[in-house]
Amino acid sequence: MAAPTGPGDPPQVRFDALVDRLSTQQGVTVPGPGGRFGAKALRVDARIFAMLVQDRLVVKLPRARVDALVADGQGVRWDANKGTPMREWLAVDPAGTVSWESLADEALGFVRR
Repeated sequence: MAAPTGPGDPPQVRFDALVDRLSTQQGVTVPGPGGRFGAKALRVDARIFAMLVQDRLVVKLPRARVDALVADGQGVRWDANKGTPMREWLAVDPAGTVSWESLADEALGFVRR
């Protein structure tokens, strides 16, 4: 298992640690090869719950939780480069103080429901 990481570590290192830790969870599949959308994402039961996009952790969470994290300055609503922010997706500020591990765990639980 990878050592804990934090804001001082490169985003890819932080995400790789999440992949390593969450890969043992039932139903979780890890990023695979390829360049199509979602190829570099963590999934549970074939649904994306976390991914690394442009050095930001992107997680699927309940709308109210995303609203709270955005209001707290921990990230922004992710828009998938389509110009319309998605209500249940948060792109985490890599320099923010919120734990990527906690958010990934929350996202896993949310998507698993």
